[in-house]
Amino acid sequence: MSAKHAISEAMAPIDDAESAFRFVEWFAEYWLSPLEDEDGRTAEEITAAEHRLGLRLPATLTSCYRLPGRRGDLTSRQDRLLRPDQLRLDKNVLVFRVENQHCAVWGVRVSQLAQPDPPVVFRELTRDCRTPWRPFLERLSLAAVEMILSEALLSAEPADDVSDNRELDERALQGVEEHFERLPFPDYPLWADPDGPPVRWFAGADLILRDDARQWLWVRGRTTAQLDTFRAAFPGDWIMQPD
Repeated sequence: MSAKHAISEAMAPIDDAESAFRFVEWFAEYWLSPLEDEDGRTAEEITAAEHRLGLRLPATLTSCYRLPGRRGDLTSRQDRLLRPDQLRLDKNVLVFRVENQHCAVWGVRVSQLAQPDPPVVFRELTRDCRTPWRPFLERLSLAAVEMILSEALLSAEPADDVSDNRELDERALQGVEEHFERLPFPDYPLWADPDGPPVRWFAGADLILRDDARQWLWVRGRTTAQLDTFRAAFPGDWIMQPD
């Protein structure tokens, strides 16, 4: 089975937290390396965080910590899943993820923490910190999937040469839409342009692609050869392409 069909078929049944984390396990094994017991945070770490904050974490956030919570390549190479001891309250929102330059944060409203798989909100961080919280994804389990995919896409080691990105021009956009499969994942806002077009995911044979608001294109192949084939088909000012 090609990766094109494998990733879409693996993602298609994501309709609850259990299926979301099955996809996370599948993706880690197929694209990176299988999850191991030591990749997760301990129950004691989570309990300590709950005692410190005086609240219970949603079941889905606990699952995220217990499965890939220590795996930097899945959670923290680009943007950062906060460690349990770093979780913090921002007024009425529990913040669990931070953009790598502290330009945005993601969290769950305290009023919705009792839900097992609550909605996720985000906001940009500015000097006056007056930007509003906005809807991100309707379930925390979807936000976990988005995190895993994005971290794998954006944080590949340069020496591996399996990931690249460039400005998305009209020709490339049309080519992606015509020749690659749209993944069954909901649209969601790009934190840097929340009022613009949404983020969309695509897949090809052993390739995953992310369209950031029709402005920027990210791609990762399972091998350098697959990435090189894509870059040759979509020439442009690729940021990571060797001279």
